Amino acid sequence: MDDAAFLGHVADRLAALPAVQAVTLGGSRAQDAHHPDSDWDFAVYYRGAFDPAALRAVGWEGQVSEVGEWGGGVFNGGAWLTVDGRHVDVHYRDLDVVEHQTAEARAGRFHWEPLMFHLAGIPSYLVVAELATGQVLSGDLPCPAYPEALRASAPPVWRDKAALTLQYALGAHVPRGQVTEVAGALATAAAQTAHAVLAARGEWITNEKRLLARAGLREVDTLLAALGPGHEALRHAVTEAAALFRSAA
Repeated sequence: MDDAAFLGHVADRLAALPAVQAVTLGGSRAQDAHHPDSDWDFAVYYRGAFDPAALRAVGWEGQVSEVGEWGGGVFNGGAWLTVDGRHVDVHYRDLDVVEHQTAEARAGRFHWEPLMFHLAGIPSYLVVAELATGQVLSGDLPCPAYPEALRASAPPVWRDKAALTLQYALGAHVPRGQVTEVAGALATAAAQTAHAVLAARGEWITNEKRLLARAGLREVDTLLAALGPGHEALRHAVTEAAALFRSAA
């Protein structure tokens, strides 16, 4: 199948699953920023109970999680599949949760959740960002603008997280000469700061792959590459990172 036929094939099969109200294409392919070997990111928006067994029954090769298996938060499960030789991710999206988080974001409220492969974790408004940046393939979904209330409320929350991450590194890891732990703190704080920068601009982001570049924070790579043993060297790196993050806008 060519890409257009493949897109229609997968969308039709997903849209036919019980309880599914809409299907979207997300990620780099929805934003025309993909490479030839980029994954295909789909989401199924369901109302009520969604049974992953119906997705398994389609017969595509790969792993299909239960609902809630990926942490039980807004990012509540999905599948890693191979379809027609292509890598396909399918995310489960509970419409009740999505609608609630959309209303929360509109009011400037959100919460933080841990998620594997995400250094800084994710904000609950990630599911709103997906609506804004995805391509609807089946069904009817809103395309929300970035709420002004969220632009005001999110940046200080993320900057406080970054400041506390660096503060902890200074107090707990630097005195012990723990290079790996300091490196992890710098990377985490960089991602947290990047979230603050994009929120202040009113720019949606759905993962961390381009987060630092979009926020203009790739300079942190130089600090990480120069890390070495010694209390003073580590302290200097944390201090330089703090200055870089404060200046980011």
